[in-house]
Amino acid sequence: NSRGTASLLKDSIPIAELSASGPFECHDLLRRGFTSVKSELLPSHPLELSEKNFQLNQDKTNFDTLRNIQGLHASLKLQMEFRAVKQVQRLPFLHSSNVALDTLRGNDECIGFEDILNDPSQSEVMGEPHMMMEYKLGLL
Repeated sequence: NSRGTASLLKDSIPIAELSASGPFECHDLLRRGFTSVKSELLPSHPLELSEKNFQLNQDKTNFDTLRNIQGLHASLKLQMEFRAVKQVQRLPFLHSSNVALDTLRGNDECIGFEDILNDPSQSEVMGEPHMMMEYKLGLL
């Protein structure tokens, strides 16, 4: 055999090509859940987009204020801490409370709508743990 392992891998068919694509593609219910027409509609009110981006806009405003008061280093340090805290997550099938992120934002002492009516034990997003981990690791 004059062919090396690189040529054997090059000749193999990638798994992505075996999946259905094009006009006859079926929706994967296990990974993506049921389709919702409501999520594909345009916002019904002009303030809806503003409310969806409220936390992002508030973070930008806080970073700008911190930069103006204490200098560039304080804003960069806080942004670095935000990114580090956002990367720490639980397994994909478990709910993550993001306590560290709430503490950095100062929301750890506030009781909001999501604290009372967003109980993860009553959530319908729990899926098959093995399949969700394999999908996250790129095995599926």
